[in-house]
Amino acid sequence: MPRISTVMHELESAQEGRRLVNITEVRMRRVETDNTTKAVASLTFDDSFVVHEVELKQRRGELFISMPSRRLPGGDYLDIAHPVNSSTREYIKEELVSVYEQAVAEGRRQYRITLEPTAD
Repeated sequence: MPRISTVMHELESAQEGRRLVNITEVRMRRVETDNTTKAVASLTFDDSFVVHEVELKQRRGELFISMPSRRLPGGDYLDIAHPVNSSTREYIKEELVSVYEQAVAEGRRQYRITLEPTAD
């Protein structure tokens, strides 16, 4: 169990905008049948945690990410996993866009890449 001082340090680091996790692998499948969804990816964080079904979408010329979710009985959607701050969401988006652009440039429908952690 983490010590309180360690947890507080991590919270302070997050508040200062430093990234606490790194994407270490992206497995992406390009989607060409849907006008909005451009790719679906599985992201591995710090070689220890995977999030599947992260979608890269485009609307009005703008790319954005859609996190995995499930539909509730009333018709609303609930995210299963999601970033807790905007800087992490932007980091995920930037990495997915970069990998997507590589896949498009190489004409590949499926793409797998291992990323080196970067310091912020």
